[in-house]
Amino acid sequence: MFKLKLHWQILIAMVLAVIFGYATGTEASIGGVTFYSMYSFVGGLFLSALKMLIVPLIMASIITGVAGIGTGEGFGRLGSKTVIYYFITSLLAILTGLFFVNLVVPGVVDGVPAGSLMGLEADVSDIVKNAQGRGAGDFVTVFERMLPANIIKAAADGQMLGIITFSLLFAYYMVRIPARYGSVMTNFWQALMLIMLEITELVMKFAPIGVFALVAKVVASTGYDAVIPLASFTGTVFLALLFHSVITLPLLLAFVGRVNPLRHYQAMMPALMMAFSTSSSAATLPVTLDSVERRAGVSNKVSSFVLPLGATINMDGTALYECVAVIFIAQAYGIDLSMGLQFLIVTTALFTSIGVAGVPAASLVAIVVILAAAGLPAEGIGLILAVDRILDMLRTTVNVFSDSSGAVIIARTEGEVDILTDSNVV
Repeated sequence: MFKLKLHWQILIAMVLAVIFGYATGTEASIGGVTFYSMYSFVGGLFLSALKMLIVPLIMASIITGVAGIGTGEGFGRLGSKTVIYYFITSLLAILTGLFFVNLVVPGVVDGVPAGSLMGLEADVSDIVKNAQGRGAGDFVTVFERMLPANIIKAAADGQMLGIITFSLLFAYYMVRIPARYGSVMTNFWQALMLIMLEITELVMKFAPIGVFALVAKVVASTGYDAVIPLASFTGTVFLALLFHSVITLPLLLAFVGRVNPLRHYQAMMPALMMAFSTSSSAATLPVTLDSVERRAGVSNKVSSFVLPLGATINMDGTALYECVAVIFIAQAYGIDLSMGLQFLIVTTALFTSIGVAGVPAASLVAIVVILAAAGLPAEGIGLILAVDRILDMLRTTVNVFSDSSGAVIIARTEGEVDILTDSNVV
């Protein structure tokens, strides 16, 4: 019997969601219950199901993966490769954004700064308040979050860096205690890993319904009008993200990883669609792990280390967006940025994409931080609020694709050969 593949089910759900979301809006109802509230309820349930998996899946995945590495030398080598990859791709993403925003100049319309045409009606006080006291030095808080005083509280609060650090330490010493004790713990975490993957499979069966609700909610609340006043800015961000995801990362896959990029797109399709609909790298992580291991063929040893870390600190799409947004705001205000100031923006974007990742509305807060560092008016963020939610979906998709590309490339440099072959890409 013919069965439609999951990524096609999700794609159809997204198309239907756009139609239904636009048709129903936020007011249409049935039996006194609005469609919008239904979308919100179902989408919330699906997100909660995904988030429920995150902590046990990450801990089990990292601990079993590091235990498989075994030696301190292998652990250090894998960690070095991961950090270098994430730094390089984030920098390339920011430079791509810098190129396109200077090429298109979306902040100027017919020679007139767009700020005077668009106005600043949005209330940005909460965002500015969240950003107060933050700066490029906020990168230091990354290290503070790595060592939480209470690991249970860190898990409850979703502080992924603390969970990752604890899991790495636990696994590192788990394989160094006497075998009669270590083998018990190893079996426990391997069993937990298998259980979590099975639960992930169960949740994914409801993915088309969850994605439909999430996308329909966004379209119902924003419609199509949100993009129109900022078409040039939206187009610039889209072009830059597209270039990074179809040129830069595929070139790295082809020449460094020596794999077929098209096969990788095919393998990652469920995770990419999930990232687009949830706008959350962390919520997508269970699906990313499943796609990278089962569909791309990367070992658990590599994926369990690279992907959770990437979902926390590797933000290619976010860093690119921050750079474009800040320069767009400067252009809209008619401010001419020197190369030195643009270099400052690039550097600050590189670190704030990590340093403020754990706060609410991370990208918006980071943009205010960069604006302050560059001496630009923080209120300018009001120019982009209308399309931020839509662009958030795009940049999260790029974040997840970069994470998965890193897992494949690093696995190949570790000598793994059965990756993205006919036997594992389904």
